[in-house]
Amino acid sequence: MHTAPVPSNTIENWLESNLTENANYGHALLEQKNADFDSLSDELRPYFESAHLDARKYFHDVIGIDLHPDAADIPAVGHAVYPERLPTTARRGLFGEVMAGMISEHYPLIGKHKWVVPVFLFRHHGDVKQYLFDLVRDAARKRQVFGRPGSDFLGISLDASGNVERYIVGEAKWREKLSDLIVEDLVLGSRKTDKKTGKVVRKKDGIWTKFNTDLNIPLAMRDLQHMLQELDPVGMAKTILSIDKALLIKGALPLKRTNLVVICGNSHIGRQPLEVYIDWKTMPSAYTAPHDLQVVEVVMENGEELIDKIYEKLWKGPT
Repeated sequence: MHTAPVPSNTIENWLESNLTENANYGHALLEQKNADFDSLSDELRPYFESAHLDARKYFHDVIGIDLHPDAADIPAVGHAVYPERLPTTARRGLFGEVMAGMISEHYPLIGKHKWVVPVFLFRHHGDVKQYLFDLVRDAARKRQVFGRPGSDFLGISLDASGNVERYIVGEAKWREKLSDLIVEDLVLGSRKTDKKTGKVVRKKDGIWTKFNTDLNIPLAMRDLQHMLQELDPVGMAKTILSIDKALLIKGALPLKRTNLVVICGNSHIGRQPLEVYIDWKTMPSAYTAPHDLQVVEVVMENGEELIDKIYEKLWKGPT
C-alpha cells in the first residue's frame, strides 16, 4: 500500500502555485521557485519510494531477485533493479505519474474533493515486467520501454464509511522542453500528413480524445480493486465492495468522475512568469466529456536533474 504522507512543506517550498476554478473546470499552474535539487530529492524520496514499493515487490518477485536494497549492489542483478534501472525515458514517465498522485493529494483541485491514492498501479506495466525479466538474465538487453496502456493515474475520494464516492483519472506527461506546439500536440493529438489529400491532420491519440471516448468506469478501477483485495482486504473492505458495485454490468452504482491532466516539463526560452500553455479561463473546446476537468501545468528548470537525483536515491537513505 501507499502510506507515505504528502510532503506538503516541501511542495510549497518547491513550487509557486496559482489555482483557478470556473464551473467544472480547474487550472493549476505550478512554477518551480526552488532549485536545491539535493535537498528536494531527499525530501521527496520517501513519497516516491512509497509510490513504487508495491511494483518493486511485484516485479522483483516475478524476475527472481531479492527485494532488499542491497540487491542493487550485487553485480549479477543490480542492473535490473526497479525502478532505478529503467531507461531514462521510462523514469521520466513514472515521475509524471507520481506527481499526479502527489498533486491530487496536496492541492485543492476542482470540486475541493479529498483525494487519496491507496496504491499506485505501476505493477500493471506489462512491458516493464518483460523488460526486467529479460534484462536480469541478459544485461545486454537494454532498450526503450513501451508506455503502460490505460489510465496513467487513479485516485479515489471516500465517504466517512470508506465507500468510494468519486474517483479521479489522470493522464501525466513529461516533456523535456515545453512549448505551445508540444502541449497542443499532447492534448489534441499528434499530427500526420494524409496520403490522399496531402493535408496535415490529427491522429486520435490526444488526451482530449481519450477522455471524450473513455467509458465512465475505466479498467484501472478493476485493477485497483484486485490490488486492494490482495494488499488490505480487511481494512479496505468497504472500498472494495463499493468498487465492485460500481463495476456491475447491470445495475451498477453510479460514481462521479474527475479527469486530470498533469503536464510536467522545462519551460521554453523566453517564457514569462505566469505564462500558461493551456487557457486557464475557460474549458478547452475540444474537451467534450461530461466530467469535471482539472489541468495542471508543472513548469520547471532543469527538471531532469531532479528526476535523476530522486531515482538514484531510492532506498539509499533512512527509511
